[in-house]
Amino acid sequence: MIKKRFLFSTFSYFLLLLGCCFTLLPIIYLISTSLKSIEEIMTAQHVTLFPRHISFEAYRNIWVNYPFLTYMRNSVTVVLASTATSVFFSTLAGYGFSRFEFRSKNTLMLFILTTQMFPSVMLFVPYFKLLTSYGLGNTRFGLSLVYIGSVIPFCSWMMYGFFNSIPRELDEAALIDGSGRFRTFLQVVAPLTLPGLISTTIYAFIQGWNEYMFAMLFTNSDDMKTLPVAIGQMVGFYKIMWNDLMAASLISSIPVLVMFVFLQRYFISSLTRGAVKG
Repeated sequence: MIKKRFLFSTFSYFLLLLGCCFTLLPIIYLISTSLKSIEEIMTAQHVTLFPRHISFEAYRNIWVNYPFLTYMRNSVTVVLASTATSVFFSTLAGYGFSRFEFRSKNTLMLFILTTQMFPSVMLFVPYFKLLTSYGLGNTRFGLSLVYIGSVIPFCSWMMYGFFNSIPRELDEAALIDGSGRFRTFLQVVAPLTLPGLISTTIYAFIQGWNEYMFAMLFTNSDDMKTLPVAIGQMVGFYKIMWNDLMAASLISSIPVLVMFVFLQRYFISSLTRGAVKG
């Protein structure tokens, strides 16, 4: 029995180690390529995992040769605005669906969930028509509205699940003590859903930060491009500056990595509890 447990544990750890290697290898190659000079990349006879000579040429190039600061400012502005707005309205929607009974409630919730079943490409033409009709094409505000409309449905369901996990007796006790509905929500219920708020914020931020298709379609000038679009367009027709491309990709991934490392337990909690329990 002990031998079987030992073999099972050894095999399990081997699989975990193998999975970690497959996961980390692309990241290691990305970092390694960003530290190579373009001469080493172009003249190498075969692909090498580590650079022969460490060079920070690519990190200098993305700040000097490209308006990288403008791209980053656009991404930060659009994503922060859309994330804050989405979380605010999703929290109100989740609380309303969880605590109030009204006509066609289930139908409305099903409709919100159904909107997530259609591919994003189907929304290109409607979004484009709306933005151009109201003069919001190629603007950060217009792109923020698109991101808000894309993430609010699922965020609302996430918050609905978290609010459902909180006993309604807490609301009733607060109301009996003379607290109003808004005060009850703000001081009693909302603090208990902090993991849900954080995980919903992470989800909305990651969706907006990595979004490429809508940003590519609705921005057509360099001063409005976001990081994913700018990085995608660094791939030239005749030449690709691989070290510049990898350096830009690494820098753009840092905010998401930092956020996920420090708040991953809240995000996992939302997937296993808030988004399922209802």
